[in-house]
Amino acid sequence: MNPIALLNSLPGAVSQGLIWGIMAIGVYLTYRILDVADLTVDGTMCTGGAVFIMLTMAGWSIPAALLASFVAGMLAGLCTGLLHTACGIPAILSGILTQLALYSVNLRIMGKANQPINANNYKLLVSSRNVKVLSLQNPIFVVGVFAIALIAILYWFFGTELGCSMRSTGSNGHMSRAQGINTNFTTVLGLMLSNGLVALSAALLSQYQGFADVNMGRGAIVIGLAAVIIGDVIFGKIFTNFGLKLLSVVFGAIIYYVVYSFVIWLGMSGDDMKLITSVIVALFLSIPYWKGKYFTKAKNGGKIHA
Repeated sequence: MNPIALLNSLPGAVSQGLIWGIMAIGVYLTYRILDVADLTVDGTMCTGGAVFIMLTMAGWSIPAALLASFVAGMLAGLCTGLLHTACGIPAILSGILTQLALYSVNLRIMGKANQPINANNYKLLVSSRNVKVLSLQNPIFVVGVFAIALIAILYWFFGTELGCSMRSTGSNGHMSRAQGINTNFTTVLGLMLSNGLVALSAALLSQYQGFADVNMGRGAIVIGLAAVIIGDVIFGKIFTNFGLKLLSVVFGAIIYYVVYSFVIWLGMSGDDMKLITSVIVALFLSIPYWKGKYFTKAKNGGKIHA
């Protein structure tokens, strides 16, 4: 185990963490804001990358292809939202149905299971080739600026009347309806915005890795939850502002990928990462429960533990 090898892998880990951090923000919107379990993410993660790759190869500009990926993700979220609100299907099952349908849709978009893109023929926004280059083309700088801009936009949006309505819907749907808020509309809009961000992240990821694959989103929801939970547990007491909470999600994704690099450096197989991720998420989900239970017992027993 060469420490130099671990250090060399860190820039790539931070780059991927930033990209997946944008996806994790999308997961945060449904998981924390709307209080909805949305499994559409695994399908949308491929849709965004597939749309971006195919449109870029067709001659579209990078900004236009990114916007199209975002819109494609929003349409996937719209399908899930309508299945849930208009058809009365539970949210988790609605997401599974849309995710299942997207597998075929993604194959139709790409025409095959894997679609590479030659970075020499296209001026991509981010590329793994530049991860160790000290310039403005470094993915850490590019995606970092991208993530900060998105957080600023979301911070502004959720301060508007519509954004506050979405937050109110997730906090107390019955009270929101009593106040005249159309909770079906805000739920659908939240799912659309969430999946749009996931697809946008996928568009960046496909550029970074140089291809889109029909299985690139498999397990994405677990990584997104890991980022949300890690960020909340580590930074939850420090970051109380909404914008900083979104930033903590990005930090959580970076920490996840740094841990991933460390595990690979220890000699473990990358095939075990899904298992390791599940264990990490379970641990971080359990920490608040254990802390609450421990301190409650300590208080009832009249003892104070440091």
